[in-house]
Amino acid sequence: MSNPPTCNPPLSRVHARFAASSVSGRPGSQSVEHATQNVKEELGNSLTDWAREIAGGVFTVDTVKPRVDSFSRCPRRLFVMGLAGGLPYIASAGTTVYLAHQAGLAAIGMATNLDPGVALTVLDQALNFQVHYGAVLLSFLGALHWGMEIAGYGGYKGYRRLCLGAAPAILAWSTITLEPMTALLCQWLGFVGLWYADNKATAFGWTPVWYSQYRFYLSLLVGTCIIGSLAGTSYYGPVAGHGLLSHDLYMIRAERNYFKPERCGVVKDADNYIIVRHKRKSEEGSESEEAKEAQ
Repeated sequence: MSNPPTCNPPLSRVHARFAASSVSGRPGSQSVEHATQNVKEELGNSLTDWAREIAGGVFTVDTVKPRVDSFSRCPRRLFVMGLAGGLPYIASAGTTVYLAHQAGLAAIGMATNLDPGVALTVLDQALNFQVHYGAVLLSFLGALHWGMEIAGYGGYKGYRRLCLGAAPAILAWSTITLEPMTALLCQWLGFVGLWYADNKATAFGWTPVWYSQYRFYLSLLVGTCIIGSLAGTSYYGPVAGHGLLSHDLYMIRAERNYFKPERCGVVKDADNYIIVRHKRKSEEGSESEEAKEAQ
């Protein structure tokens, strides 16, 4: 009687390991070099898909090392001026974080040369400047669609493109009525939402093929500044208007006055004392009258 055939489990696992994937149709990794090559190919495919999404679906190159050829068509002057317009926003974000740090130090009494109330007021002004400049940027990006509609780029789209251009301005200028931190968060949502709309507009042929990528990099710049301002202000210092109450300010000022060096007061010794203070105008007038009477 013959013995039944036996299968070798380790050998079947090896064959299964070398079998082609049901998803990609490629064989499994047979060595470290092969695994490295597979990882590079999958990463390249992911980058291709990411670039295609940024380009609004007009990215057609499908290689392991994708080339973002549509963005190279962007006029250099537009790219340079777009970055130049973002420089004040970068400066305002950096100033906001610095002032938040200074306000935090003043609030806990470590910055003795800066009044907490003044520090909070200056921080509030810096936040408001960033909010207003962000509103200008968001409105400008929306107005570009009006220009394309007036020029008839991709055909006249009517109220759809006009509403797309007006919506960012309505959102942007309504945020200036909010407190600065909330306004920055709303503007961040506005920039992200407008980039998504521009992405779809590029896919529909309403804009040049490079416009979606151009908008992505500008939105990335502005979004990074907004997140940096929100994170830095929340981490370093209190926000003017709602981080500290007036009672806390008075307590901090009183404590600082207690520890600061005295500029006037009474110098005493064993037998007599000397009062050191500035003369008031009323005292100076009475002394001059006494001198006249004595003469």
